[in-house]
Amino acid sequence: MMDYTIKMTCATDAAKKSLVYVLALLPFLLQAQTNDTIKENNLQEVVVKAYEQNRRLKEIPAAINYVGPSTLARFGPSSIVQAINSTPGIRMEERSPGSYRMNIRGSSLRSPFGVRNVKIYFNDIPITDPGGITYLNQLGYYNIHSLTAIKGPGSSLYGAGTGGVLLIESLRDAEQAGIEAEYTAGSYNMQNMHAAVTTASETMTSKLGIQHQESNGFRDHSAMKRDVFSWNGQFNLGENKQLKTTFLYGNLFYETPGALTQAEYDLNPKAARPAAGAFPSAAGAQAAIMQKQVIAGASYSQQLLSKLLNTTVLYGMFTDFRNPAIQNYGHNSEPHFGGRTVFKFTDSFTRSALHIDLGAELQQGFTTVSIYKNALGRADSLRTFDEIANRQGLVFTQAVFDTKDWTITASASLNFLQVNYERFSPASSGKQKRTFSNQVAPRFAVLKKFNQVNVYTSIARGFSPPTTAELIPTGGAANLDLNAEQGTNYDLGIKGTIAHKLTIDVNAFIFSLDNAIVQRRTAGGGDFYINSGKTNQRGIETSINYPLLQSLSFVDRSNLWFSHTWHDFHYKEFKQLNNDFSGNRMPAEAPHTIAAGFDLMAKNGILASANYYFSDKIALNDANSAYANAYHLLGLKLGYQTNFSQKLQMRISGGVDNLLDQKYSLGNDANGFGGRYYNAAAGRNYYASLAIQFAGNRK
Repeated sequence: MMDYTIKMTCATDAAKKSLVYVLALLPFLLQAQTNDTIKENNLQEVVVKAYEQNRRLKEIPAAINYVGPSTLARFGPSSIVQAINSTPGIRMEERSPGSYRMNIRGSSLRSPFGVRNVKIYFNDIPITDPGGITYLNQLGYYNIHSLTAIKGPGSSLYGAGTGGVLLIESLRDAEQAGIEAEYTAGSYNMQNMHAAVTTASETMTSKLGIQHQESNGFRDHSAMKRDVFSWNGQFNLGENKQLKTTFLYGNLFYETPGALTQAEYDLNPKAARPAAGAFPSAAGAQAAIMQKQVIAGASYSQQLLSKLLNTTVLYGMFTDFRNPAIQNYGHNSEPHFGGRTVFKFTDSFTRSALHIDLGAELQQGFTTVSIYKNALGRADSLRTFDEIANRQGLVFTQAVFDTKDWTITASASLNFLQVNYERFSPASSGKQKRTFSNQVAPRFAVLKKFNQVNVYTSIARGFSPPTTAELIPTGGAANLDLNAEQGTNYDLGIKGTIAHKLTIDVNAFIFSLDNAIVQRRTAGGGDFYINSGKTNQRGIETSINYPLLQSLSFVDRSNLWFSHTWHDFHYKEFKQLNNDFSGNRMPAEAPHTIAAGFDLMAKNGILASANYYFSDKIALNDANSAYANAYHLLGLKLGYQTNFSQKLQMRISGGVDNLLDQKYSLGNDANGFGGRYYNAAAGRNYYASLAIQFAGNRK
């Protein structure tokens, strides 16, 4: 089944015009539907779990991107960055190999690295810790079978976060028993190895996998090594009883070359940050990230009554995080545990159905943060020691009423977060506490069905308290007075098919945010955060795909895809001391991005993909006095797949990324001290892969 998603976005001068644009398309889209017998585009059969509803993508009244196996397969098997960036409204950045940053509608404003302000679930487990941070880079490429992204506030069901929600699944719906292995080699001495063994029967599925990835990096001092061991299981324990288990151990190391000034970037974009004044170079400080993480959890679903289903998740996680940096050496120990339970009630009537969800989620974390003097990459004398206890929880409810032509959704959650903090330096500074409580996050959505095209609108209120790293940053003193962001989002969209072939998804939104949290950088590369007042964020995100050449006799599958994002993000009110940034463009967000390409699989086994990506220039600071240049990326991938027997399959492929050898920065350090904004991305680079799959007998 194909899951290619394509989105085309048009720009307008104002949010009102963007809403008119969507409405203006409606008559054309409805009139264009025909009653021919052409097979419906397979994309419409994609079922996602967004908002606790297992529904086809076009039937959910929300702005959602889906990244599945076919989208992932059009790029090299070493990173998910390009696959995610091929969808509109989302930008994933890689400041150096292994250093990911996720941006959903401007959420990276708060992220010097990693993922903040986005809630992430992995096999139903909330892997975003109660401090608000997700180590997404701990997952390897092969841990992601599909990814569903909810754009905009998802607080009504998922709690804190105005940036959005990611739902990641690591297993197919029906895994096949067998053995699979893949080896990839590429530029910069990149090697990526994966092997998995799957056993399957009518009552259980078990998949054991191991991954190893390493690279010298495309910049000086940017080597990376990742090892991931995972086990996933699905067990049918009786009628309407299912247990899902997840275990993952990841060991990640990567060097951090640091951001460059404009002059340094122009002179040698591959260079690591040099020594300056009292601060050593990135290489001299042995600046790096060392992460070890264990995730263990289980999800149990049971039909309690004929109309009542319960799903309960329990899990535990532990992260050991070490960061020799230019100004210090940090060591975090971050254990936490939690659970989530959802009761689902469904009742059907003659021409309608009612679905009610009621649930709760609770997380408890106990973090210790030790900051040492950095002696050439080694922890020296202790400077500060912090003990932090985070407790975050929510209760939520949702009602969905379905008729033949309408879907009406109303939901809300009640949230709280408590942070208990004590710093020893080495004497105790006294126990401190900050509570963010009684935050109500409602959502209301309506979807109207028009045969193959659906129209929806929604309004959602979200909030996002500061993360532990923002309240207690390494770059400055604790700031427990930092306030939570609060925002309201309005969506209007159309999605479906025209003539059963052309798939479209157009979404216009307006988002206003109060107390936006923005990042600042110290001279030594540390971080601190402030509330910036109000923002105005509006845009249109559109995707289109069409099975071009599908009618040709030699074509098995084909897809022409195109997406365009227009984001108009400005500060509405933001004054800091004598600086007034009101009306300025928010940094780290491109006004326009375009992604497009063509995928082909021939009946003789030949595979081909071509992809293109454009990013507009990006403001690098709140003053809008510096911009990263626009850039164009072109990539190609060719392959051949054959079956030696009914059980043995081989696939060989190779590709080139950044074929035009563009010089660009991916993952800019917004508001970097002294103009240190730039993290150069890889130039033209190549890769080749060999994959073998042996299918076993189903027991």
